[in-house]
Amino acid sequence: MSAPRPGGGRQDRVYAPDFLTELFRNPLDPGYADAAAARRGAASRPPARGWRAWSTRSVSLVVVVMLGFLFAVAYRQTMADEPGRSQARSGLVAQIKERESQTDRLSTRADELREEVSRQRDAALSGTAAARLRDLEAGTGLGRVRGDGVVVRLADAPDKADAVTGAGAGPPRVLYSDLQGVANALWSAGAEAIAINGQRLTATSTIRSAGEAMLVDFRPVTGPYEVSAIGPSSMRRKFDDSRNAALMREVAQKTGLSFGVRKADDLTLPAAPEPQLRYAKPSVSPSPSVSGDRSGSSGSSGSPATVSPSGGGR
Repeated sequence: MSAPRPGGGRQDRVYAPDFLTELFRNPLDPGYADAAAARRGAASRPPARGWRAWSTRSVSLVVVVMLGFLFAVAYRQTMADEPGRSQARSGLVAQIKERESQTDRLSTRADELREEVSRQRDAALSGTAAARLRDLEAGTGLGRVRGDGVVVRLADAPDKADAVTGAGAGPPRVLYSDLQGVANALWSAGAEAIAINGQRLTATSTIRSAGEAMLVDFRPVTGPYEVSAIGPSSMRRKFDDSRNAALMREVAQKTGLSFGVRKADDLTLPAAPEPQLRYAKPSVSPSPSVSGDRSGSSGSSGSPATVSPSGGGR
């Protein structure tokens, strides 16, 4: 629309644009368009080849070369030392096998000498004395015995414990206390002779652990563990009714540890090694004093003789 001018002419009326209409027409600020145009111009220009770009590339190249050199030196040194390590490992393995075979030969020789000593002794003694001595050896574990009995077998369980929740409570491995409990329960059930994996138990035997190794009389035994016992026919029933057997069945049910009892006929248990006995000796009493003073050291009749501790028990 237009309004008449004062001089009789026509004047155009100017309207200001509406704010919302202008906002929808040009939603972006002009600065964004300028920045986009500047980026397009920079991309179209060739990259700068100044001394800074050359220095950065040179440093990167030097670092890569140094890392490659270090890796090459480490690999070469490792390969150079490998024959020495393999040779040392092979030497240790050979020494272990040699000592094991030597130990087996000595054990076999010791058994042969023991049998020879038994024959010579039986020939020198009368029949009654020899029989009584054999009974004593069988009772103390120093003689080989044969008879009917039971075998208790224990084996480690597979590791099924949950690493997050810890499900499967209880040790999945056979502990030395398990072997101790089984052996004591068999003694209580009437066992006359017991051996664990061929190691005969005596009155001074020990069942311990050193790390993950199980030791019976300081000799290593490995699983599965078989506790063989010779005794009366009622031994199996008494052992099954014992508290230790019930505990082992519960542990086996919870952890998956293997526990079984079976009857065995004509078992043969080896003899235990000869013990190293030490004997007590009376101490030498000091000579009596001339003045007869009893406040000091007494004479031979003043006090009983002291003895050194015996090494038989533990």
